[in-house]
Amino acid sequence: MIGDVRGEVGKEDGVLIIRKVHVTYRVRAREEHRETVERVHAMHADRCPVYRTLKDAIDITTEYVLEADP
Repeated sequence: MIGDVRGEVGKEDGVLIIRKVHVTYRVRAREEHRETVERVHAMHADRCPVYRTLKDAIDITTEYVLEADP
C-alpha cells in the first residue's frame, strides 16, 4: 500500500497552518478482496491515533484506489 497525501495550507496571523489533508491509499490487491479493503477503509480512521489527535483541528479525508494485483 502506498499513500499519496495532499494538503491545503493557509495563513493565520502571518503563520502558515494546515487546513486540510486528503490521503489516497493505493492498495494493491485482487478484486476478490475489494469487500475487505472497503471494510478496513471504513473503520481505520477511528482506530488511527494520528487521525484521532488531529480530527478536530484539521479537515482530514481519505479514499482508496484498488490497484490490480496479478
